[in-house]
Amino acid sequence: MSKVTPISGFLEWLPAQRYAEQMVLDVIREVFELHGFEPINTRAVEPVERLVGKGGDADKEIYAVSRLAADESDAKEAGLGLHFDLTVPFARYVLENSGKLTFPFRRYQIQPVWRGERPQAGRYREFVQADIDIVDAGELPFHYEVELPLVIADVFKRLPIGDFRIQVNNRKIPEGFYRGLSIDDITGTLRIVDKLDKIGPAKVKELLVAEGVSDENADKVLALAAISTSDSSFVDEVRALGVEHEILDEGLAQLKAVIDTAAEHAPGLLVAELKIARGLDYYTGTVYETQLVGDEAYGSICSGGRYDALASDGKKTYPGVGLSIGVSRLLAKLIGERGLAATRPTPTAVLVAVTDEASRDESMRVAAALRARGIPTLVSPKAAKFGKQIQFADRRGIPFVWFLGGGSDGVPNADQVKDLRSGDQSDADRNTWTLPVEDAQPTLHLPG
Repeated sequence: MSKVTPISGFLEWLPAQRYAEQMVLDVIREVFELHGFEPINTRAVEPVERLVGKGGDADKEIYAVSRLAADESDAKEAGLGLHFDLTVPFARYVLENSGKLTFPFRRYQIQPVWRGERPQAGRYREFVQADIDIVDAGELPFHYEVELPLVIADVFKRLPIGDFRIQVNNRKIPEGFYRGLSIDDITGTLRIVDKLDKIGPAKVKELLVAEGVSDENADKVLALAAISTSDSSFVDEVRALGVEHEILDEGLAQLKAVIDTAAEHAPGLLVAELKIARGLDYYTGTVYETQLVGDEAYGSICSGGRYDALASDGKKTYPGVGLSIGVSRLLAKLIGERGLAATRPTPTAVLVAVTDEASRDESMRVAAALRARGIPTLVSPKAAKFGKQIQFADRRGIPFVWFLGGGSDGVPNADQVKDLRSGDQSDADRNTWTLPVEDAQPTLHLPG
């Protein structure tokens, strides 16, 4: 038997942590559905040619997929790669199913994705994302660019994650600004600026100059990226830099509309942050990044933006806007570092004790009656001494133990149930007994 060797970049939770993760996913799914989004699932692989050219630096991180026992028939099939996000496969899904979808189409999708990047804190080679997107046929109304961050805010307010802020920019602002400076390589400049938080302004300037940007223009690029406001005053700050271009004008007007409209519905939720560019090449308008306040160095836990041409069959285009919660990245911080946990570490609420093996059938009947009323129940694996069965339940975090018969003097044949936390034990009827509210609906909490 070969030795088991851990593989870095793949996150595997212990049962109690996985239970907390599932509760987080349930909250996300519930909120998405409350806002009218419908679930879909897409395949794990896409043709490599569809993935390449849309991911910026992610192009270098695509995992290729092939059979170990490949033959000539495999050579005839297009090369396949694991998807690095959920937006590219979603765009393909829209094109393939456009005749069966009702537009505007609101979808949510919770699935793993894969990137061959260097594993580090909060970054994995396999990780779960939870996406919402709205696509329309031909044109996509602007108001969706305000709606999506409000949905994400609704999710985060229902989770014990602390304060957060959603940073927003418009790709047309840096594009128009760079064009106004006669910088031709817009995509390359955006990718360099997108590294500001990782390498700092001095290194970014060095990279810009190495790419042919003049020293003076590099300073203006950095000055643009340094603008951050909680209102639409960013417009005046950009104008003060003295750069003009029609694309810049369009981006400023669109971002101002997003900030002003969001301020009416959720004051303080959005912050105009002009350094945000997003490394993925398909974004064309508004872009978003979300940070935990106090943990800004950790990076974005939710990001996305508008894309106008990602889904197009040459005849019709389906523009969209989407946001993606980095579930694994978020939970690595909340569960792995902050200790986020469920108030009950296991789904099981009741252990039915087994007096002896002859009575196991009756214990199973009790369990069936409790489960029929929605109470998660486990039958003890062994007819050991009651002390050992109680210990078995306690070690697993199961709060209640059910005993057959042996009731109080007034009801000698009644079953009894014991709350292991308080030590209280009382008569119980399998057909009427219910869990306390706090046990029927476990919640998430942070220690302290």
